[in-house]
Amino acid sequence: MTAPTTVPTTAPSPAPTRRPPGGPAPRTPSPSSAASSVRATRAAVVLAAGHDAASRDLLTRPLGDATVVELAVATVRKVVDPGRIVVVVSPDDPTVRELLGEDVVYVEQGEPRGTGDAVLAARGAVASVLGAGADGPVLVAYADTPLLRPESLLGLLTRHTLTRADLSLLSAVVDEPQPSSGLVVRADGEISAILEPEDRAGTPVGERPEVNVGAYVASPALLFRELEAMAAGGEHRLTELARRVIGAGRKISSYRIYDTDEVRGINTPDELQEAADVVLKRLFVPTKNTDTKIVFGTGGWRAVIGEGYTLANVRRLCQAIANETVRRGLDGKGVVIGGDRRFLSRESAIAAAEVFAGNNIGVTLLPDDVPTPLVTFAAPYLGAAYGIIVTSSHNPPEWNGMKVFRQDGSLPLDDETDRYQDEANALSVDDVITLDIEVARRTGVVIDRALTDPYVDAIEQIIDVDAVRGSDLQVVVDPMYGTSQLTLGTILSDMRVRSEFIHAAHNPLFGGVAPAPDLQRLSTLVSMIRQGDGRYDLGMATDGDSDRIGIVDETGEYISTNDLLLLLYWYLHEVRGEKGGVVRNLATTHLLDRLAAHFGEESREVKVGFKHVTAGMEEIGAVLGGESSGGLTIRGWILGKDGIFACALVAEMLARTGKRISELRATVYEITGRLYTLEAGVPATPEMRVEVPRRLAAEPLTHVGPYPVVSVSHLDGTKILLEHDNWALLRFSGTEPVLRMFVEADSPEKAGELLDWLRGFVTAGV
Repeated sequence: MTAPTTVPTTAPSPAPTRRPPGGPAPRTPSPSSAASSVRATRAAVVLAAGHDAASRDLLTRPLGDATVVELAVATVRKVVDPGRIVVVVSPDDPTVRELLGEDVVYVEQGEPRGTGDAVLAARGAVASVLGAGADGPVLVAYADTPLLRPESLLGLLTRHTLTRADLSLLSAVVDEPQPSSGLVVRADGEISAILEPEDRAGTPVGERPEVNVGAYVASPALLFRELEAMAAGGEHRLTELARRVIGAGRKISSYRIYDTDEVRGINTPDELQEAADVVLKRLFVPTKNTDTKIVFGTGGWRAVIGEGYTLANVRRLCQAIANETVRRGLDGKGVVIGGDRRFLSRESAIAAAEVFAGNNIGVTLLPDDVPTPLVTFAAPYLGAAYGIIVTSSHNPPEWNGMKVFRQDGSLPLDDETDRYQDEANALSVDDVITLDIEVARRTGVVIDRALTDPYVDAIEQIIDVDAVRGSDLQVVVDPMYGTSQLTLGTILSDMRVRSEFIHAAHNPLFGGVAPAPDLQRLSTLVSMIRQGDGRYDLGMATDGDSDRIGIVDETGEYISTNDLLLLLYWYLHEVRGEKGGVVRNLATTHLLDRLAAHFGEESREVKVGFKHVTAGMEEIGAVLGGESSGGLTIRGWILGKDGIFACALVAEMLARTGKRISELRATVYEITGRLYTLEAGVPATPEMRVEVPRRLAAEPLTHVGPYPVVSVSHLDGTKILLEHDNWALLRFSGTEPVLRMFVEADSPEKAGELLDWLRGFVTAGV
């Protein structure tokens, strides 16, 4: 790729050009001040004038959710403060200024001479932004290379400083160089020459040649002195600068790029389309989340251990919650804290207890590992201001996190968790108040107390234990190395249910898989039941923190939570006689609505997040609330999902009806008919959260394949409603970096069609 030809100029004024009134604000915010001391020594020159009207037009064309020039300058903003970025523009085109905003400096080019003279035009502006006598590095980049990653420019700047080079350039290792590319030649690992196309006739390029990308770093003294000397000799190409430095025996270094997509320049409409495909492809490439801020999702705060999840962040979050407790005058009520079996859970629970104790807030610290529903129960049971559980639920083993429950056991709503996270992120480690755990225990500020018995007793007051006794049920239970075996095992024993537990050992790696009770991860449970020759009535599973349920019927068939919710609603309403409606999240089966309508009861759809389910249940007095991902509760039980309680309720249902799961499904399907659900997910990046909704808004939907759209809901994500209770949903997960796709249709084949359409829509061009 050649460096873009830019119109040269007479020396311009370095003063910033203001954005015209009413012009758009900058799309990219100023970078964090974390590296401001380093960035303050840098400046950048971005060439954005183009060599003619067509090239300038390409710079302002859309690319992804921005324009070509905006993306290019946004990358530079990540490594150089905006006030030290000098953008070289054409005097005939105000559009670049309007797009980029007023926080960068503009200089204008006059007559076309070449890229070197274009950089020379920025000399006065660079001196102004760096300050008198400053000789910090100057980065030179191009507006028509918007696919460069910030890491590549940072690598170039860092390599320049560490090697104390006179000039550093960005190079790329490619499969085959473009005819216009300059070829980097090395001797003993050091750059010895750069061969431009006209110089390398007959020169073999070898395997994986290295080419000059065209971005440079040098001190302003060297940069402008050499460019001025070149101009005096009639040479105005910036690419000649490197050859002069090499020829003078000065030190030159480079930073290599290995992702060849980065080096694509945009000089034609075809290249613009190719770049658009790269931008879209990048949306679907998972990226490491190195952001260490505390961020709440739909199910609490979760992060990768060692990245966002650290004991320091645990303490900061607990300090923020302690501050809220004191502000609300609830400090006298204390808090209850527990942890699951994940790495750092016990240490985190103790660290949390030390923070609350340090803030004169009493702590009930639950010993060993406990299920999340027990903590949900414990908050109202003790009258505590908050219940806190250290867990990452069903996430993979490298994750951990925290869930926070209010005094009544409900999850706080978004405005509350926003306050916790914002205050926590604003705190420093020095702002955290702690009291050593042993001192806190000795003085009674922290009390170790087990609440397993009260929790089990409370469940058995709602579940008809006596009805199950004598039913001769035999089950297999898979707690997925989680926390349900003590509580669920006790309840099943009290029911006289013969139970076999698998995967019950303490294993924080969860057998190498995420502890989510779905079909793909319950193969051992399914195999045991199928090989049992009818001996087992049921297979039960709970996730890592025991708030979700998975069920396998007597034949070894996995029963979706959608079907389980349908069976339990029928059972509660028709057998237990508990009248009332049902609440489901928007990713859960519409068969619940059909069944509610059959009963003459109300059904309610809510956003994803169990806090919305319990709030909806309270609003309509629902008997059951649930979500397709495995969570449910009933009226009169805790205001949170509970896989342990759900397992006990399923056992009661089988015992009281005298029927097996397959028979109950047939009974309910006679009422509701059938709908078939499918779901899938693709890794999601932050950019996708912008691009996918933008594409949906840009293309109003009238059909999904051949099926007409009845309406579109944006309650949570985008839900496309079709005829006959069929639907399709696109929604970004609030707990994992995943774009989830759900469909429900009249037949498995139609469900497959809808899911394929969703996949095709979100991955178009990838």
